[in-house]
Amino acid sequence: MAETTLQGARVLVVGGTGELGSRIAGLLVAAGSRVVVSGRALRDGSRDASPGVVGYVSLDLRDPSSISAGSAAAIDMLGGLDGIVLASGVVGFGPLDRTPPAALAELIQVNLTGPLLLLGEVIPHVSDGFVVALTGVVAEQPPAGMAPYAAAKAGLGAAMTSLARELRRQGVHMLEARPPHTETGLATRPVTGVAPALPRGLEPDHVAEVIVRGLARGERRLEAADFSAGS
Repeated sequence: MAETTLQGARVLVVGGTGELGSRIAGLLVAAGSRVVVSGRALRDGSRDASPGVVGYVSLDLRDPSSISAGSAAAIDMLGGLDGIVLASGVVGFGPLDRTPPAALAELIQVNLTGPLLLLGEVIPHVSDGFVVALTGVVAEQPPAGMAPYAAAKAGLGAAMTSLARELRRQGVHMLEARPPHTETGLATRPVTGVAPALPRGLEPDHVAEVIVRGLARGERRLEAADFSAGS
């Protein structure tokens, strides 16, 4: 298991303005990486992101043109790209037969189609680099009442496994992270339905530390159990 060099790595953190993405970005900066973060609607260069980042770009996974423009802007800012972290997403709750078509489409677009379009844009730039995708525990333990979300995240996980084989000769390291429920506030902003009563989730700081440590160690997948308190 080869280690991943983070010192000097040029990294785009998608969703780097969120609770978890911003912490991952901060840890990468602390490890010596040069980081650009993206958000769906950045209004200025100082909002909701970790200090020390190189820059900020607007990138909306709902919009293919925004994906192209945002990834190109990040590559231009960094002068190239060595890694990308997919830490963005939306969630929905409720039975499938009560899920509005627009919400179903958004859940698949943001959690699966958009990330795949983005990877198609950036993979040519990350030879000998890395890709990290946060799929979550739903990729291995799909719950009731979250079929579209779980399907999208499991699909992204399958894509990561396929791409690991596809990009082996290019030296691209793929890491899929499947953390349990984490206190990011995502469940309070569903695109459809209402979240059920959930137990207290993991702290974002801990989850971010496990992911960045796993990346540095060259891990290929972090299962839900890898995020236990003693990990």
